[in-house]
Amino acid sequence: MKNQWLMPGERLDDLQCNGLQLIQDPKSFCFGMDAVLISHFTQLRRNERVMDLCTGNGVIPILLAGKNSSNAFVGLEIQEEAFRRALRSVRMNNLEDRVEMIRGDVRECRQLFDTSQFDVVVSNPPYLPAEGLKNPRQDKAISRHEVMLTLAELMEQTAYLLKPGGRFYMVHRPDRLVDIMELSRQNRLEAKWIQMVHPRSDKKPNLMLLQFVKNGRPELKWKEPLFVYDGEGNYTLELLKCYES
Repeated sequence: MKNQWLMPGERLDDLQCNGLQLIQDPKSFCFGMDAVLISHFTQLRRNERVMDLCTGNGVIPILLAGKNSSNAFVGLEIQEEAFRRALRSVRMNNLEDRVEMIRGDVRECRQLFDTSQFDVVVSNPPYLPAEGLKNPRQDKAISRHEVMLTLAELMEQTAYLLKPGGRFYMVHRPDRLVDIMELSRQNRLEAKWIQMVHPRSDKKPNLMLLQFVKNGRPELKWKEPLFVYDGEGNYTLELLKCYES
């Protein structure tokens, strides 16, 4: 029997977290390991208000709601179809009273929200500059390239949304580290923690997880690197812990 929440061509994915599921379209942009890693990396306190910028299908706020007791998660997404899937996933998982999805442009946060409204901001943003090759599908290009949101714009809007002392968690690629550090300080977001993610112990990192504090004092600490696969090609125990609820 077809799931009542699915549209033609869509599928239902098990998030392996307290029975939560997510609606996805295989032809569009689907979440990957980076969303799971940043959800695990993000540390929340009781009753904090959390914003996920570039929420896509809503996987990060849904996972965070499954892992934490807070009741105020918001996801902001510019693309109509992704937003609609996220909205249906929230309703399907009975999270309407805890997770709110909003369709809007991150660059227009000043029109959508009051300043200093969130304790925590999370983002799995587009990694690639707008220059160069783009995916012929517009939805995938927007998700992967900075065609609708640059790194500078993301930092600026994050600083606007965060309360003083609020925390920003982001997953990105190591080759953008210098840009990220420069732009974060320009926006009073001080880097506090960084963790590199390697495919294997003999491979260079291809992802990194970062935590910033608004108006924080300079003090950057490094977490132990995370290795995805062991020497035999199996997921490491540290990686598997990221999938645990």
